[in-house]
This record gives sequence, structure tokens and C-alpha cells, in this order.
Amino acid sequence: MASNNQGNQGGKSNRGFASMDPQRQREIASEGGRAAHEKGTAHEFTSEEAREAGRKGGMARSANRRKAMESGSSHGNSGNSGSSHSSN
Repeated sequence: MASNNQGNQGGKSNRGFASMDPQRQREIASEGGRAAHEKGTAHEFTSEEAREAGRKGGMARSANRRKAMESGSSHGNSGNSGSSHSSN
């Protein structure tokens, strides 16, 4: 079966939202947001919903940081910027 990716040597598709430049992605997303608001289907957070979402996000981040500290933070930056494990 013949491929439709003619002239595409890298094997990646040049189709779809993810392949667009970031500025064009923002334009399209913005149009969708405006249309939803005009139509009346866009969700608008109440202050209580926003407060709850912020609380949940803070709790999740705190839990992730705690896990990283417990595991020795072997996944890169441990938050000890400037410190070194070698002796001078």
C-alpha cells in the first residue's frame, strides 16, 4: 500500500494541530473559546469552584514533592541548587 506522506523524509506527519506552529495553535484555540462564550456553552468558574481547584492543585503538588523527597529525588533537580556531592 502506498504512503500519503510524499516528500516527508523524517517519518513524521505534517498534518494536525500538534504539527502547527504555536502561534497558529493559539489563534485556533482562542477562536474556539470565543465561540463557546458567544454560544453560552463555555464553563465559567465560580469563586468557590476556583478555590476548590486551587486547593486540589496545591495538595497534588505537595504530595508529589513529598514523594520525590522520600525517594531520594533521583529524577534530576532535587531542589538543592548550587550544592555538589563531590568534596573540594
